[in-house]
Amino acid sequence: MPNPEKPTSEAKAQAAEAAAIRRRWITLGEVLAVVAVVISALTLWNNWSERSDSEAMKAADAHKQSRRAVTMVLVSSSVGGSELALTPASSEQSVQSQTILFPSALEVDPAETTGEPRIEAGWFQSELKKARNAAGLPDNSRGDERLPVVITTRFLVDGETHEDVALYDIGYSVSGRLLTGHDVTLRGVSLVSRVKAGDAQAKLDARWKRLFPEKP
Repeated sequence: MPNPEKPTSEAKAQAAEAAAIRRRWITLGEVLAVVAVVISALTLWNNWSERSDSEAMKAADAHKQSRRAVTMVLVSSSVGGSELALTPASSEQSVQSQTILFPSALEVDPAETTGEPRIEAGWFQSELKKARNAAGLPDNSRGDERLPVVITTRFLVDGETHEDVALYDIGYSVSGRLLTGHDVTLRGVSLVSRVKAGDAQAKLDARWKRLFPEKP
C-alpha cells in the first residue's frame, strides 16, 4: 500500500510541469515588461525628436527671416525720366541715408541723400555723355545702357541700424538731336553684387572698364 505522504511519480511529474509553466509565465511577463519599456522609450524619443525637429525648423525659419530682413535689395521707379526713386524691397526696412559712388573716370563727387533715397541724372549726365563720346559710343542708345555705381545704404530694421554696400547698374538710354542736344533718361537699377567698403571703388572702376572699353 503506497505511502500517502510520499508523492508518487505522477504527482512529481505534474508538479514539475506546473513549475515549468510558472517559469514560462514569469519569463513571458519579463519579456513583455522589457517590450513595454522599449516601446515607452521609443515613444519618448520620437516625441522628443519631433519637438527637436520642430524647434530646429522654427529656428531655421527665424534665422532665414532675420537674414532676409537685414539683406538690402533696392528697387526703383522712374520719376519723369530724370530721377530714380529708390526703395527697399522689404517693407521691414527703413532707409536713413545713402552714399552713391561713381566711376573714377567720370570725375564726379559722391552723392549723399538723407531720408529720400534717389538717383538724379543731373549728378552725372554731362560727364557720362563726354565719356560715351570718348569711348566712341553712339549718340543714341539702341536699348538700355548700363552705368555702374556703388550704393552704400544705411537703414533700420526693428530699431537697429545696418549698412549695405553693393554694386548696382543704372539702366539708362540716350536720345536727342544734334541741335537740341542729347538727354539721359534713367530706367532703373539692378543689383550686380555686394562688395566690401574698402574694395568698393576698385570693383566699381573694374566694372566701368568692362562696360566702357577704351577707344582703340
